[in-house]
Amino acid sequence: MLMRLSLRLRVFLIFAGLAAAVIVATVAGLWLGYSRLDTPGATQGFVQAGVLAGFAALGLVAGVWYLFDLNVAKPIETLAGALRARAHSDVTAEMDSAIARYLGDLAPAAQAAAQSLSETRSALAEAVARETLRLGSEKARLEALLSDVPAGVILCSADHALVFYNSPAADVIGAGRGDGLEAGLDRKLFDYLHAAPLRHAYDRLLATADPDAVSDLLCTTVAGARVLAARMRLLGEGAAGYVLTLRDITGDMATEARREAMLAEALDSLRRPTAALATLVEVLPEGALPLPMQGALKEEIARLSQAVTRFGTARDEGQGEATALPQTRASDLAEGLAARLASLGIKAGAEAADLLLRCNGFEIITLLAALAQKVQAGGQVADMHLAIEEEATGAAIRLSWQGGRVGVGALDRWLAEPLSPDTPDHPARSVLVAHATEIWPEPVGGGRAALCLPIRQARRAVARPKPVARKVVYDFELLSPARTDKLAEAQLDRLTYVVFDSETTGLNPRQGDEIVQLAAVRIVNGRRVEGEVFDTLVNPGRPIPLVSTEVHGITDAMVADAPGVADVARRFHKFAEGAVLIAHNAPFDMEFLRRVEGQIGLTFDMPVLDTVLLSAVVYGQHEVHSLDALTHRLGISIPEEARHTAIGDTIATADAFLKLVPMLAGRGHATFGAVLAEVRKHGRLLKDLN
Repeated sequence: MLMRLSLRLRVFLIFAGLAAAVIVATVAGLWLGYSRLDTPGATQGFVQAGVLAGFAALGLVAGVWYLFDLNVAKPIETLAGALRARAHSDVTAEMDSAIARYLGDLAPAAQAAAQSLSETRSALAEAVARETLRLGSEKARLEALLSDVPAGVILCSADHALVFYNSPAADVIGAGRGDGLEAGLDRKLFDYLHAAPLRHAYDRLLATADPDAVSDLLCTTVAGARVLAARMRLLGEGAAGYVLTLRDITGDMATEARREAMLAEALDSLRRPTAALATLVEVLPEGALPLPMQGALKEEIARLSQAVTRFGTARDEGQGEATALPQTRASDLAEGLAARLASLGIKAGAEAADLLLRCNGFEIITLLAALAQKVQAGGQVADMHLAIEEEATGAAIRLSWQGGRVGVGALDRWLAEPLSPDTPDHPARSVLVAHATEIWPEPVGGGRAALCLPIRQARRAVARPKPVARKVVYDFELLSPARTDKLAEAQLDRLTYVVFDSETTGLNPRQGDEIVQLAAVRIVNGRRVEGEVFDTLVNPGRPIPLVSTEVHGITDAMVADAPGVADVARRFHKFAEGAVLIAHNAPFDMEFLRRVEGQIGLTFDMPVLDTVLLSAVVYGQHEVHSLDALTHRLGISIPEEARHTAIGDTIATADAFLKLVPMLAGRGHATFGAVLAEVRKHGRLLKDLN
């Protein structure tokens, strides 16, 4: 209740209570004195004294209250109002400190706080304006870059509405339209492209729950029936939308189809006469030709037959290599086909080996679903089943059923029909051509029949390796002419750094210890570039001691196929070229690198900074400067599984360095030369540490 009252009213109530307490105390004291006096005639005197004392107390309390209200409570409220005006409104006028001249240092402190707030607000407004201008400039540059990208790029929301598109994308999806429906924001992608392959790819990417997964697919435009090669990638975890890159391959496919038709015709025109000649020579009667001539004819026909066979094999291999097909998990393909058949009213079981198939899953599912419909419509069919099994270097997809076999003629007719109503110009056989394969009927036994579709390339699925970060990496500040070549005068946050760390077989390179892992990251213009990482295992050319393996977890088996020390050092030198090297306890890591300079013909003469010494400059030599202690002080957490791995320690060191830079600048060491002069005072630390 009292908290809702104003400060001045609460002060008044305090003084009113004080006055009432004084009057009560005065009356109580007079009454106590009168009761002990036991003189009836003294009543009048005690009453008069009580009245005078009461009025005097009231006057005194009222006077003190007035002075307190005038010089304390009222100035505090005025000061609070002035501060609130500067906190919540754009008031920049200097605050009058005289309004609270009797409040000691409160008024100057409030004035300083208000001034600091005003300066901070102005600095923030300038920074926001500057950053807005920079972002606007970068946005314009990115738009210019994206507009020049030859491939079409489309960004779609989770409900397949257009969020972004560039000029090539607008040209591709709008080609052949005569209805005036050009590409436009917030329009459905399916107004321009047929939905089925896109929905299939999107659902599969969502099912993988892998933000780095991509799906390659073929799709066609609604108008003009143009064939597009597309790549889809989710924008993030969950149904957050996706980015689609498009390339028109209609002309390429037509050219490829004509080439394949010409090669097939040429091969057929050679294969049949060659077989006929071979048969004719075999049935020639004795003496029809001289024996030498007959032998020579047989040899030439055999050579011709071998040449035709080699030509056919080379065509098949070239056909398989010409088409870049995505990897599809066999279980996904089996489940997808079972779901597609269920939607068509056909119940089918499915089983698949743990394989990764090199195929377009959508096209294979569409083809097999169409053939399953034909089989179902052709007679009494029961117990349809799909099986995907490993065979040699590939796999075999078998769609089997209980019932009659499919004839070769009927299968050829089905393959000549369009794959789907959306693609009338593309027969079902085009899927087989794209995958360089065939499909044929075969008996299974037990009254069952099947269609067998081999996939040329497949491999067993293994644990997925760590995904490679695929990012758009840019820093337009590098275009600024303000960059200086004078290293000593350069600002710390304007230099390019390579932060690195190594894991080794031991702690003494002079006794033959070698690097077993080397990792590095780049820092450009004050930020760590996520996509620029150097991380590799190294074959040390000697056994790794068990005591070292217990620290970093790297075994001899892990580095058996890794590159050697010299090769890795050469690659790392190129990665670090033109940058300042940074490491925690740098002399230890640098000695391993400098030992191989003679082998690779290069010198690691880059400038070097050590975060041990930088920590000493900031915190003083009395502190502990281990990597764990430094990261703990800076609030950087190193996951347990990343500690004592080269890449984990490298990232921690880089993050620590980025936090040390502004702290060094705050101590007056903002340039590389100033920091270098300061760290030389702490060189003894490294000698003690090593």
